[in-house]
Amino acid sequence: MDITPELLQAFKDRMHISHSGEDDNLEELLSFSCAYVEGKCGSFDLVSKSSLDLRAKELVLERTRYAYNDAVEYFEDNFLSEINSLGLDMVFAKEGDEIEGV
Repeated sequence: MDITPELLQAFKDRMHISHSGEDDNLEELLSFSCAYVEGKCGSFDLVSKSSLDLRAKELVLERTRYAYNDAVEYFEDNFLSEINSLGLDMVFAKEGDEIEGV
């Protein structure tokens, strides 16, 4: 999944980072977080404005915040209900799409 400049800027804005010296590291952390959320919940689109995609993007930003602060080991415990909820909603949405396509 490609990290868009908009996603990078959204994270930097959230963390009040105004310089570009850490951009490569932040992009790497964001890509790790995207892979994590995708692995736990399913595929999503970082650009889409759908509810599921926005929730996935929020989890990516939150996990990246934990990783940036060297506390990623606490992320899953603190966001388990959101991870599970999003994963289930993605499965139900996919099943609904498959049923409609029959």
